[in-house]
Amino acid sequence: MVQRQPENALHRDTRARIVAPRKERTGMAQKKPRWVIEKEQAKKVAEAETVWLFGLHAVRDALMNPARIKRRLIVTKNAADKLADAIATAGIEPDMADPRKFHAPLDPQSVHQGAALEVKPLDWGRLEDICAAPPCDAAPRVVLLDRVSDPHNVGAILRSAEVFGACAVIAPRHHSAPETGALAKTASGALERQPYLRVTNLARAIAALKDMGYTVLGLAGEAEATLDAALDGRRDHPIALVLGSEGPGLREKTRESCDQLVRIAFIGAFGSLNVSNAAAVALYGSRMDTGQATR
Repeated sequence: MVQRQPENALHRDTRARIVAPRKERTGMAQKKPRWVIEKEQAKKVAEAETVWLFGLHAVRDALMNPARIKRRLIVTKNAADKLADAIATAGIEPDMADPRKFHAPLDPQSVHQGAALEVKPLDWGRLEDICAAPPCDAAPRVVLLDRVSDPHNVGAILRSAEVFGACAVIAPRHHSAPETGALAKTASGALERQPYLRVTNLARAIAALKDMGYTVLGLAGEAEATLDAALDGRRDHPIALVLGSEGPGLREKTRESCDQLVRIAFIGAFGSLNVSNAAAVALYGSRMDTGQATR
């Protein structure tokens, strides 16, 4: 004789067998991929990231920049007096500090001049938007830096880029100088006005500039063509100049991405410049016909 289960017990058992796998499948579908989790974590880190700027020029220009998100200002009485107009414009309440015990979290060797400002890094937007609109009536210019990691060099390049009307200075997100107090101080305010874009992949950034009509010239000391010769008849066209770090120079992938490799013509027997000086000379040469393409 077969003993039958009560109908409600059989129904619950069948339902459990059907529902349990469904819950398991639903849980698996909701699990986030590793790349999504890493992207969300990176976003949280970026949102929490701040930079301490220091020095009267750098702090003043950051205070006057409405695009800057300011967190905290630490100043001595003397610095507060010199920055009074900028502090009023920014509408920020400063923390007053004793010049003998300046408590901002800076490197002890930093020449802060009694002023330090905590800020969020600037967001300049998309490369395609920035590089399509030159800051002056002249033809567009862009500087790309291949693993230039010294903040003093990058700060000096930002100053030159502003002087010669470059749309942007572009560097890879990794193995390049981030926005720091030392970079801002060397840039002497240019960081607040000159777009400094850090991209995921430099080769893709070069490809994007080519699609926008830029001629991309990579600077290499051993190149046969001079910059002046390569620019002949092109100075009214969009030009992108690519410079590598001192020593290694341009990486192979970067070289292959350029339209042409060129060198700066020199007169003396010693033909080498550091990267910030080379950027300034190249930017000037891209604007002016120097007529010195002989050596």
